[in-house]
Parts: sequence; structure tokens; C-alpha cells
Amino acid sequence: MDIILDINGSEHYLIEACIRKEAWAQKYVYEHFYAPMMNVCLRFAHNENEALDILHDGFIKIFRHIEKYQTGTSLVAWMRRIMVNTCIDHYRKDLRRKTENIETAYSVCDVQEDALEKMNAEEILSCLQQLTVSYRSVFNLYVIDGYSHKEIGEILGITESTSRSNLVKARTKLKELLAIKNRIHEQK
Repeated sequence: MDIILDINGSEHYLIEACIRKEAWAQKYVYEHFYAPMMNVCLRFAHNENEALDILHDGFIKIFRHIEKYQTGTSLVAWMRRIMVNTCIDHYRKDLRRKTENIETAYSVCDVQEDALEKMNAEEILSCLQQLTVSYRSVFNLYVIDGYSHKEIGEILGITESTSRSNLVKARTKLKELLAIKNRIHEQK
């Protein structure tokens, strides 16, 4: 059965249907929000399969707690928060990190500005996914999601200085990976 629903005018009806666990409503929410939620998961995951696992876990949490959503607030923001938390939970579950103190971190020259312009989003995401889980998580939470190092420390169960150190190392490694991609583009 195909349902056409204007999410803005019928959000309350859609949420109520999801609370009643109506399959058509859950399917609509899943299909409508798949792409933006998958993008969140891809930023944290090592590869697409891992991102898909996290995405499915996130949607299970969304449907399990949909009654907590307050109509009138941003549904996308509420769902995004759940996805980020699911990514963090996944990180914690598979936590095998090796970190050093911030004093041992070093910096590298910046990648040329035009390097990013020559790459598409998929290539940049590929570089991000090559970071270790701890570096990728801190980078995403700080740079993209706007958390402070104190908040990241609390979320991931690490110290503030470890969060800072991991961010420096993530940026350094990302610059190296982007520089390699840039050299490949220059050779073409």
C-alpha cells in the first residue's frame, strides 16, 4: 500500500502511527530519513557495512523511543541525536583504542587548499573512514557535531586531554590522507 503523506502537516499523525507500531508509518520514516541518517553513520563507521549496522540499530532505538519525541520540535534533529548516540555506543562496544598524551602530538603542514576542491565527497569520506575509531569519533564529535572536549571526554569515557590529543592526531592523519589523494588527482 502506497501512502503519500505531507510530513509537515501530518507529523503528529505519523508519530502516533509509529507509536502504535503501524508498519506503513515506520516504513515511511525509515525511507524518508534513511539518507540523512546514513550520512551520520558513515562519518563514524569504518565502512558502509558497519554504517548500515549502526543505522539499523539507530532506527530500532528511534522506533522503540518514538513516544518520547515532542511534536513541534525538529524530528530530524531528534533522530540525528539518537543516531550520533548509537554511533558512540557502537564505538564504546568495540573500544580498542591506543592513545598518547597531548604533549606527544605533533602537527603537519596544511594540505593545499585546492586539494579538497579536486575531491568529491565520497573521496573525503573515504579518508575519514580510514582513521582509527577513536580518532574518527573525536573528530566527528568535535568538528562536525560541535561537542566540547569536556563533553567528548564524558561521552567516550576518556580525559579531556586525550580528546584533544586524538583530535590533533586525527587532523594530522586526515591531512596526510588528503595529501595522498591530492597527489593522485595531480597525476591524472
